[in-house]
Amino acid sequence: IRIARCFEATRQRCCRLEQDGRRARERLARVEAERAALEVKLKHARNQVEVEMKKRHRAEAALEKQERKLQLVFESLMREPWGSGVLSGEQCSVLSALAGRRLGAALVPGRRSSAVDESCQSLLSHSDISYDRTEDDV
Repeated sequence: IRIARCFEATRQRCCRLEQDGRRARERLARVEAERAALEVKLKHARNQVEVEMKKRHRAEAALEKQERKLQLVFESLMREPWGSGVLSGEQCSVLSALAGRRLGAALVPGRRSSAVDESCQSLLSHSDISYDRTEDDV
């Protein structure tokens, strides 16, 4: 009778362990599926960041080009001897104010436009986003 009770206790313990193992495998499968979904989202997010960074660089380059053109036009107008005669006093003052505010400060080579608010740059900076591309193929 004692041996039968031990066998029954062992059988019940094995059943519990089998159920625990089944639950653990099911949980593992769910977690792996979630991880795979998150990896796909991460890959898409990385690609989107890369696309947006390229767009930003192109836009900044176009902005700098336009600002340089505007600076050249402004300098040409201000240097021409006929410029002060053709332009009214109000126009000259507007150009001077524009030169002082926008062109004088924004057209320094290598300086970014002040029109973009970069106050949260440390939170969203692309330099903070680092990842290993070798895991992209997984």
